[in-house]
Amino acid sequence: MKMMSGVGREMTTREIAARVSELAPRFLEGIAPCDLSVVLEAAALRRFQAHSIIANEGHRADKLFLFLEGHARTFTTTRKGEKVGLLWIPPGDIAGARALLSRPMEYLVSTETMADSFALAWRRNAILPLTREHPILLENALMIASDYVEAYRDLHVEASYQTASQRVARVLASLAKGMGQRVVEGMELNISNEELADEANVTIFTVSRLLSAWQRKGLLIKSRGRVVVRSPEELVRSAG
Repeated sequence: MKMMSGVGREMTTREIAARVSELAPRFLEGIAPCDLSVVLEAAALRRFQAHSIIANEGHRADKLFLFLEGHARTFTTTRKGEKVGLLWIPPGDIAGARALLSRPMEYLVSTETMADSFALAWRRNAILPLTREHPILLENALMIASDYVEAYRDLHVEASYQTASQRVARVLASLAKGMGQRVVEGMELNISNEELADEANVTIFTVSRLLSAWQRKGLLIKSRGRVVVRSPEELVRSAG
């Protein structure tokens, strides 16, 4: 296992194995322990600072990433140069899955770290032989892709039939459960109003108004770039 030092600290091979065991990534489900060590040894540990672009839309898909700490978000860029946020990638999820395809492809979207992060990175020429030895890796990746399609289906339905408050509450609850950090007050998220607006398909003004109202009710605590959700379930119930 190659290790890369970063700001603050490094992760040892033992710590990496322990973190993978804790996260139980779906991409690695069904791999026997003896084979798992071989798969992990083929990766390099990378440390990325917040707001690092680790995969560029339209560039060759030559690496697959598995996040161990921190989180990222995929985005696409419009013809006018505007960045449109897409999927969040919490610890335990993968990015750059097009590197798994036998035919060379380009990244469909860009991936940006939203916090200081650790990720395992497999080069395409290292992960492809492993997928032939362990076909379950491709099956797992297909299931993850299927979940992404399901998520987009649900977002389209919600945009048509749910109110703005319901959509924002659902996004906050989902992100709090998926990548929130537990603190004394609840689940902490480092997220901006703009990012919430993009995710819930509402305006920034609507997000600001709803967060202020929910803060007055004691459902959350809001500060610049930070939201603490006291109870995701209670927030969703309050939004109807």
